[in-house]
Amino acid sequence: MKPLDDVKVVDLSRVLAGPWAGQLLADLGAEVIKVERPGVGDDTREWGPPYADSPEAEAPGESAYFLSANRGKLGIAVDFTTEAGRKVIEQLVAQADVVLENFRVGHLAKYGLDYASLAKVKPDIIYCSISGFGQTGPYALRPGYDFIVQGLGGLMSVTGVADGQPGGGPLKAGVALTDIMTGLYAASAVLAALHHRNRTGLGQHIDIALLDVQVATLANQALSYLVSGRSPERIGNDHPSIVPYRTFDALDEPFNIAVGNDAQFVKVCNILGLDSLGADPRFSSNAARVRHRGELVPLLQGALATRPAAEWLNLLKTGGVPAGPINSLKAVFDDPQVKHRGTRIDLPHKTLGTAPGVACPVRFSQAEVGSKISAPVLGEHTIAILQGRLKLSQAEIDALIAAGAVAAHPEYLDVDKTRATQTAE
Repeated sequence: MKPLDDVKVVDLSRVLAGPWAGQLLADLGAEVIKVERPGVGDDTREWGPPYADSPEAEAPGESAYFLSANRGKLGIAVDFTTEAGRKVIEQLVAQADVVLENFRVGHLAKYGLDYASLAKVKPDIIYCSISGFGQTGPYALRPGYDFIVQGLGGLMSVTGVADGQPGGGPLKAGVALTDIMTGLYAASAVLAALHHRNRTGLGQHIDIALLDVQVATLANQALSYLVSGRSPERIGNDHPSIVPYRTFDALDEPFNIAVGNDAQFVKVCNILGLDSLGADPRFSSNAARVRHRGELVPLLQGALATRPAAEWLNLLKTGGVPAGPINSLKAVFDDPQVKHRGTRIDLPHKTLGTAPGVACPVRFSQAEVGSKISAPVLGEHTIAILQGRLKLSQAEIDALIAAGAVAAHPEYLDVDKTRATQTAE
């Protein structure tokens, strides 16, 4: 039994933040129906290379980007700008618990698919709107992408090498971190709203903004500013409040050390043959080490540059000091701990046979999690959903296809009703 196996989600979202929320809900057991534009699909279907069916190909195929955020979903292609397509969405929502969307503020109201309209179809619907800047405010109508919000929301001001240093300047995170965090907040909010509905019977509209999430997740950096009035600056891989907590260069390659308390610092000094530093009043407490960072770091770096990283990592591990390599993605997926946790998965895919993926990181002792299928090809489950969920006749489906209101993957155009119903259920 999965935690959300009685929950049905209509996922109207595209790109990353919304699909990430839908993917997590699918991993937790919800039935998630991803709605895409006929003939085009989610924007990320074209965000490549690489494509899973031909990693070096220039022509679009099954993009790695799309596969990363849409596993476990059923796929239907609907043009909701048509009246017939809008009615299909209404019918799906009438059977659903949750709607996810990340269209421009006000856009779906033109088609009667905003919260106010769909709440008339399903009064207790949980409707989650994800946008760049929220449903209200002076920026509400602006388009918002992760990169823009990382800059506007302050993350890039504290990410990167200090100005004036080689390679200095602002950097974005290596993944679309604001989108990912927004997706996680959205999924959490949906779960809370479902719990609230269980107690009150009430549905509601959830307003999640990338900018709000970005500012909220500045965490200690935000509070450092609020308590001091000084904006934190970029300091590369150093930590603003903990020393030593940074990347060091060994004889052959860099690696990370993360000293979280004074006892660990003494251990580092002993391992490096710098015993006297542990008792030096300049370095005997974390606050002192932060004040004297410029004196301490070169002393540690000088010692660490004398041996290969692997030797230091072994000594530090044996000594109980947190330290680790800076892995490539190949090294990550070859790591024995990552393998032990089953992080890489291979899931059935309609055109690829199987597609690689990354497992849901949640583990329950009394429930199953994780998806059994990869991301859908465009229109893969259109026929199955129309027949199995909405109970439409073949003539009604043929009329929708002829009108351009829906589209199906070619293999399913002639599927018989029994097979389609079984696929959907």
